[in-house]
Amino acid sequence: MAFTDRSLPAREAILRAARVRFGDDGYDRATVRSIAADAGVDPSMVMRYFGNKRQLFALTAEFDLRLPDLAAAPREQVGQVLAAHLLDRWDDDHALQILLRTATTDVDAADRMRAIFAGQLGPQIAALTGDPAGAATRAGMVATQTLGVALCRYVLRLPPVVAMSPAEIVTWIAPTLQRYLVSTP
Repeated sequence: MAFTDRSLPAREAILRAARVRFGDDGYDRATVRSIAADAGVDPSMVMRYFGNKRQLFALTAEFDLRLPDLAAAPREQVGQVLAAHLLDRWDDDHALQILLRTATTDVDAADRMRAIFAGQLGPQIAALTGDPAGAATRAGMVATQTLGVALCRYVLRLPPVVAMSPAEIVTWIAPTLQRYLVSTP
């Protein structure tokens, strides 16, 4: 979405107000009307610039995967460690689920999701493998698996995947993550 220079101050005010409001009230209690009031704009401007509350949230919330130090884990268990950790993060963080849902239809939210995986997982993989050049590819492959599971479990709510226990999911995906993380392609 292209914006004129005149719209930039209003957009920035809305983003600032949204960060504070979402931080103070959480996603469910924050409203477009309250964010607009805090920013000193009409609620229609929030909708015009950001589409809806979900898209605004996806652009303003801070997302930290809180990754464990994979280099400190036994090398033969890094896939399991990462699978268990990411599944716990998805289970416990409604905001990540909202970001994923929004990223399927919103370019800015998709950019945010890509940045999270590249910026947080890429350096971990580079440290783990000693191969910074290949880290982005490996992080991308890890993202295909973990985002696919998250999409099926939390967004599409695919019954067989929803019915699985976290331990069962880890058992299924850990070998694939292990291969993406440390095996020679």
